[in-house]
Amino acid sequence: MSNILFNIFPRENFIDLGMYQYGYEQCEPGHSFGPASRNHYLFHYIISGTGILMADNAKGETQTYSIKSGQGFLIFPGQITTYYADQALPWEYVWIEFDGLRVKEALDLTELSVDHPVYHSHAKDLRGQMQDEMLYIVHHAAETPFHLIGHLYLFFDFLIQSSRTAKPVKSSKMSDYYIKEAINYIEQNFQNDISIEDIAAVCGINRSYFGKIFRNSIGRSPQEFLMNYRMVKATELLKLTSLSIAEIGSAVGYENQLHFSRAFKTIYGISPREWRNQHK
Repeated sequence: MSNILFNIFPRENFIDLGMYQYGYEQCEPGHSFGPASRNHYLFHYIISGTGILMADNAKGETQTYSIKSGQGFLIFPGQITTYYADQALPWEYVWIEFDGLRVKEALDLTELSVDHPVYHSHAKDLRGQMQDEMLYIVHHAAETPFHLIGHLYLFFDFLIQSSRTAKPVKSSKMSDYYIKEAINYIEQNFQNDISIEDIAAVCGINRSYFGKIFRNSIGRSPQEFLMNYRMVKATELLKLTSLSIAEIGSAVGYENQLHFSRAFKTIYGISPREWRNQHK
């Protein structure tokens, strides 16, 4: 029998870097998962043993990787993968599923990509600290969400540092300035009736160019970012206030309650009223 620990992280509206689930497993010989795709980033670190990862690259072609202890693999959102433990020396691994608005930008500093999903560490001490943080999270599931998110940030930092690319980091670009201006504008005006054209105008660039650089930097379109940001704020109001659904919709930029409810269901899969009832 395999030895497994598994936990779902409570959604607590951590926007920049959040966690979805995490766990540990001493796999049975030949244990496999997939083919499947994920909605978020999923990182496995191999403590011992060996196994195989089959993952689609950016062209949709399936590549096969042999992965052993001290290595790991990162599954990207939407990437189809299958992985299985060796028959003679099966994997023992720990994993974390995470996502956030700053994740793509940070991972661009590493050698990890859809075409290169295997984690190789450049520093044994940093790799060990990363493993320690992952195991800490797994074995301290009873701690508060804020406590665990603190250790998630440490894990993420060690992941980036230990797999940082040797390529020189480019100096600050104008596009970085535009993105920061856009996010700042959204944070201050999400409750108003703003459009993507309004945000682009604040940055002083056209909508098409703005949409392109925003997606390249954040990993999602400006529309998706704005909707997600508004829905996160909506869940805070649903949980912490007694405002009506219509009032909450208006407070996050939706004068039409039906439009608000549709947007909310797109993100969370249930209506605002159902979400409130589940999180009382």
